[in-house]
Amino acid sequence: MIKTNLWQRLQPLLRQIERPSRYIGSEWGAFEPRANSDFAFCMVYPDTYELGQPNQAIRILVNAVAKLENVASERAFLPAPDMACAMRKANIPMFSLESCAPLHEFDVVGITLPHELAATNVLEALDLAGIPLRAADRAEDDPIVIAGGPCAMNPEPYAPFFDAISIGEGEESVPEIVQTVRTLRRAGARRKDILRALVDIQSTYVPSLYRQLNEQDAQKQGAWVVPAEDGVPAQIVRRVFEGFAESDAWEPCVVPYVEAVHDRLNVEVLRGCARGCRFCQAGMMYRPVRERSADNIVSAVLRGLEQTGYDEVSLTSLSTTDHSQIEEILQRLNKACEGRGVRISVPSQRLDSFGVKMADLVAGQKKGGLTFAPEAGTQRLRDIINKNVTEDDLFCAIDAACAAGWRRCKLYFMIGLPGETDEDVLGITDLADRAYERMKEATPPEQRGALAMTVSVGVFVPKAQTPFQWDGQITCEEALRRVGLLRHSVRHRAVRISYHDPQASFVEAVMSRGGRNCADLVEAAWRHGACFDAWTELFNEGAWRQAAADTGIDPEQIAAAQYEPEYVMPWAHISAGVSTKYLQLERKRASKGETTPDCTYEKCTACGVCPATNTQNVLARARGAEGVM
Repeated sequence: MIKTNLWQRLQPLLRQIERPSRYIGSEWGAFEPRANSDFAFCMVYPDTYELGQPNQAIRILVNAVAKLENVASERAFLPAPDMACAMRKANIPMFSLESCAPLHEFDVVGITLPHELAATNVLEALDLAGIPLRAADRAEDDPIVIAGGPCAMNPEPYAPFFDAISIGEGEESVPEIVQTVRTLRRAGARRKDILRALVDIQSTYVPSLYRQLNEQDAQKQGAWVVPAEDGVPAQIVRRVFEGFAESDAWEPCVVPYVEAVHDRLNVEVLRGCARGCRFCQAGMMYRPVRERSADNIVSAVLRGLEQTGYDEVSLTSLSTTDHSQIEEILQRLNKACEGRGVRISVPSQRLDSFGVKMADLVAGQKKGGLTFAPEAGTQRLRDIINKNVTEDDLFCAIDAACAAGWRRCKLYFMIGLPGETDEDVLGITDLADRAYERMKEATPPEQRGALAMTVSVGVFVPKAQTPFQWDGQITCEEALRRVGLLRHSVRHRAVRISYHDPQASFVEAVMSRGGRNCADLVEAAWRHGACFDAWTELFNEGAWRQAAADTGIDPEQIAAAQYEPEYVMPWAHISAGVSTKYLQLERKRASKGETTPDCTYEKCTACGVCPATNTQNVLARARGAEGVM
């Protein structure tokens, strides 16, 4: 039960720091603190308010737990460096927004793992909260600290820091975890007995109940991590929210005081993607595809606009233009919002589903920039990664966009993909130059001065639970060499090359592929000052290098190691539902340049997710030549 309110102590600090509105709470739509609650849950996003507040997972889980009787459900965000420094000097612990209560007074604290570069932020949050970093060091009255999110697909580098990790979609599992802890704590159960009970909740991983094997034994037994006692499952299969398609698309949300990233109404229209890009973790871990109906989506958007006052709505998913009713949805929304100054945006445009009609429907008269992701510069490499698009798809999309009034375009590519050669790298700028020429041809002469094209280049990061999980990352030096090839080969001044920091991508790869021993690396890096690693201006390469020296861990070997598809990876005890045999088959197809179709357009590809998770694709209407444009 919450006993402390820190507001009186916190308030004087707000005059000393930037953006105090990050910390005051009481936003429109926020829950009122429940005075009569006998149990409290706080959901933490391990980064600043501006980045965390728009996160849909935070919003969904806080709302789901709030439905439990007599349970308070609150939010917390990692204070920015200036605020964290001021709080430490004033001996003020990290706090929740709704009741301004110390995190260490909550019964359950949930921390999402949104991306690999948030690892040190997790430790910063725990330390600032006064909660012991490692689960093994927590006392009986410390919160039960749970995790979830994309990085849970390889939970091992985080495992020692959490009491339990929810694998997969949390709409049902997180409330079940909270209710189980509440029931057992009221019964006087010990901490170890509570953790043992959490194993019985579907898709819940309790790291302390498993032991780690050495490499030789792991390869023999088929797993690096095995149960330490009877009754503990050998493999944890990702949980899927079966009722997603029928659930209300309107998720009550908070309207912030401070301008947030993606500060707009977000409505999730579908979940999952079966396109099968072999580098894409999200495409594997969110299967099967489940679409909400047009009626559900349109109703949610209109209610959301009325209740929040936003003038922009984003129809979110991994691939929104794949929705089988997207044309109808956009037509109905444009008609309903006509004359109201509301912009409907689609953040994820695929090259092969973006026609002239779609271009008109997306933005009307408000033309910002469009982003397309060819990913690779040659068709050979696009086939290896199973992108299943051609340069003709790109050119047709550009023709459509320019005809509809767009004048700015961004193309996203990766370097270091498995099988890439210098010819593929040079193919990026060749394709971009020809795409820019296509833009000029499709634009009236008097408007060509407004044309702009950006080529954004990222370094391939091998991700767990994907066909490329066995492939190593190129070195930072090699990444910079390939970037140099790009910058010196582009022909048009209007085509601008930008690239992601290879050092940050290197840390991503280490966290993506590492085993449980990487927790020591993360803690050492944090103690040497690593934090907010996703912020370019704060990324501390030296802290990670010093951590490697201190721990004796070779991060280059972790990131760059190349394995055969039969090699057992450190996360073999975790399953996204897609079978290892399917991932191995896809890796072999990649080596031959063979592509695999999307099962929502063609026949089942036997990835294994439907039987493993007891689910199936749910489409609002049939896809294909007649089902979707």
